[in-house]
Amino acid sequence: MEVRTVIDEGLGNASYLVELGEGRALVVDPGRDPGPYMEAARQSGSTIAFVAETHLHADFVSGSRELNAEGATVLASAGADLGFEHHPLRDDEHLDLGGLTLRALATPGHTPEHLSYELLDGPDAAAVFTGGALLRGSVARTDLLSSEETEPLARALFRSVHDRLFALPDDTPVYPTHGAGATFCSVTPTDDGDPSTTIGREREGNILVQAPDELAFARGLMATYGSYPRYFTRLREVNRRGPRVYGTTLPSLEPLSPERVQRALAEGAVLIDARPIDPFADGHVPGALSIALRPAFATWLGWLVPAGTPLVFVLADDQDRTEVVRQCLKVGYEGLDGELAGGMTAWRQAGVPEERSRLLGSDAVPEGTILDVRQRNEYTQGHAPGAVNVELGSLEGEVDSLPRGPITMHCGHGERAMTAASLLAHAGRTDVSVLQGGPGDICRVIGRQLARGNAP
Repeated sequence: MEVRTVIDEGLGNASYLVELGEGRALVVDPGRDPGPYMEAARQSGSTIAFVAETHLHADFVSGSRELNAEGATVLASAGADLGFEHHPLRDDEHLDLGGLTLRALATPGHTPEHLSYELLDGPDAAAVFTGGALLRGSVARTDLLSSEETEPLARALFRSVHDRLFALPDDTPVYPTHGAGATFCSVTPTDDGDPSTTIGREREGNILVQAPDELAFARGLMATYGSYPRYFTRLREVNRRGPRVYGTTLPSLEPLSPERVQRALAEGAVLIDARPIDPFADGHVPGALSIALRPAFATWLGWLVPAGTPLVFVLADDQDRTEVVRQCLKVGYEGLDGELAGGMTAWRQAGVPEERSRLLGSDAVPEGTILDVRQRNEYTQGHAPGAVNVELGSLEGEVDSLPRGPITMHCGHGERAMTAASLLAHAGRTDVSVLQGGPGDICRVIGRQLARGNAP
């Protein structure tokens, strides 16, 4: 048996292709794009025969239907009540995969219907796929359904870990779905991108699950929760019903003239400028939302743009259009109206207005209020003196309460700060600058000022 890991760096998730022998493979918790799994199967000379879902995912659109359309049988919890063809599994049900056996383990907590999958080679545990029930050094959060269910699910998660998963042998390899980097589903994401672990390693070293009882565990776990993207509230239902199937050929972005872009915006579309922040600052379409194309693009799109909104894009010549489409689809954005043909060059040639943003180098002196738009846990781990923290995801609702006068936005590098600045520009603020750098850069600038006898 060989397990191949497919990492989605932007979402901080992992999925797995397991070679079962005799030319057959199992995929666990696939992302929407079937390409990586089909390519991995091709390289190993296998056919994807089964797809196993540990739970109804809130942070990405599942690829189970895509692989089902290619001939794979979907395995999922009976409690998920999927609205498309699948094989429902219940606790302790065994399924012969042709030489290896899959055992379903009910492990509610992250979600009520959650299953983990123990893979057995004869009587021996070869691996366990734990979804969000047990992560490397962590567990997945339990507050994604409702506030009323958060503590009961946390208590259930304690029992799932101790009564079900820790009953497995210590040397059992553990393959979680969440926690492969920066993920909003995990309480403490890994910092090296490797989510795998073992039962024994987690029994001994996972501080979260070493609470003396389920009440202490639940209280400690809930105290760690921060904010999460608002699209999390809708994708469970998308995955339960079953998303649209695209196959291996993704839709393309239609080229739109400046006139058609203006018409689309007048009819309610949102313009996403996915270029790097430097060219965005040099000139962009008025009202454009800056979300630079990078691994985290989908997260911020899903957090800031309402579901169902038609989208128009501005891209640089060398950016990957297919990657833009892939990132939109994986968080359920399918109204892709097209892109500005010819980019900002065509916009300028059309003689229509454009706007600019003030971008400061990392050694610049911040002006006015320093607004730190990182997550709260990032801010508490270290921030510039006097900086005010408003998370990017909640900024739109805080515009009216922001201080008057100049504002210098910053995050860690500049991308989130530019997104924030574009939101404020859309709200009418014209006194905003963006710092290319983080709190350490600001502290160094302030230190130099103090060394020269200048008050910051």
